[in-house]
Amino acid sequence: MSILAKIAEIESEMARTQRNKATAHHLGLLKARLAKLRRELITPKGGSGGGPGEGFDVAKTGDARVGFVGFPSVGKSTLLSNLAGVYSEVAAYEFTTLTTVPGVIRYKGAKIQLLDLPGIIEGAKDGKGRGRQVIAVARTCNLILIVLDVLKPLLHKRLIEHELEGFGIRLNKQPPNIGFKKKDKGGINFTATCAQTELDAETVKTILAEYKIHNADITLRSDSTADDLIDVVEGNRVYIPCIYVLNKIDQISIEELDIIYKVPHTVPISAHHRWNFDDLLERIWDYLQLVRIYTKPKGQLPDYTSPVVLPDDHTSVEDFCLKIHKNLIKELKYALVWGASVKHNPQKVGKDHVMEDEDVIQLVKK
Repeated sequence: MSILAKIAEIESEMARTQRNKATAHHLGLLKARLAKLRRELITPKGGSGGGPGEGFDVAKTGDARVGFVGFPSVGKSTLLSNLAGVYSEVAAYEFTTLTTVPGVIRYKGAKIQLLDLPGIIEGAKDGKGRGRQVIAVARTCNLILIVLDVLKPLLHKRLIEHELEGFGIRLNKQPPNIGFKKKDKGGINFTATCAQTELDAETVKTILAEYKIHNADITLRSDSTADDLIDVVEGNRVYIPCIYVLNKIDQISIEELDIIYKVPHTVPISAHHRWNFDDLLERIWDYLQLVRIYTKPKGQLPDYTSPVVLPDDHTSVEDFCLKIHKNLIKELKYALVWGASVKHNPQKVGKDHVMEDEDVIQLVKK
């Protein structure tokens, strides 16, 4: 039986099973089996037949990477062309973009790479179309824009989310607050620091047994589901922020537009008319969470034209040095910093000092 047939069989059994306390173990077991089969599908054994991302590898340039995902003919290519001035073949028929088209925009001093990923169709996670390679590239993005046709958004949104979820991409979510540590002996040691509505010791043991894990420490620090535990055990999930871009707003009424504006993580636009691009770019900037650090050569004014851009969870002086050149940290004596991260300007700091957006730095070498 093929992997796809096994997946279909498990999915139909899950659909038939009533959800209650008595079936929780069984459903947990089925979910674990499904996750294992999906992993086999993403990384086929034997290394033959096109690895993930073959033919779609795009060199990562700039400070962040934003992937455009959507069904054919929702206006992704038009949006990319108008945002980046990159010519991406635009036509009124489906499937014009057959390879990943990169473009780069400069915004607030940062270089942001935009990737138009070819239209994702239903079944992409099962290897249909070119879905597998497209989603492999999507996993490397810092932000995903799901471009939807404003006239049929919900159906497309659910289908694309389902495809991305099947490939281990979690949108606008934090990693589950679950401690998981394998050990050599001692059995399964289960601890829950708060009340659990779905998982108990037996269900946890059932799921871990499916992975042939019989000795481990599991700590649930929040109300967790079987899916959360499987994500932690699989260990290959990526957590990516996502914005839903509702295109073609020139085809709806003002009243409908007001309703759309209240939906979380959503930006309505018209790619063709270039409407609301400012709002979209500002939202992209917020979701990327980038920090700009300006450099100041000794005895000169700071250079405000080309900041060094860092992700907001890696903004120490050491991170700054490594971004410029890996040997720079060895030569560093100390740094002088001006800005929001210091108490007085300038302040002498070491390599562990954490900087904030628009700080100015001067490096002093040994």
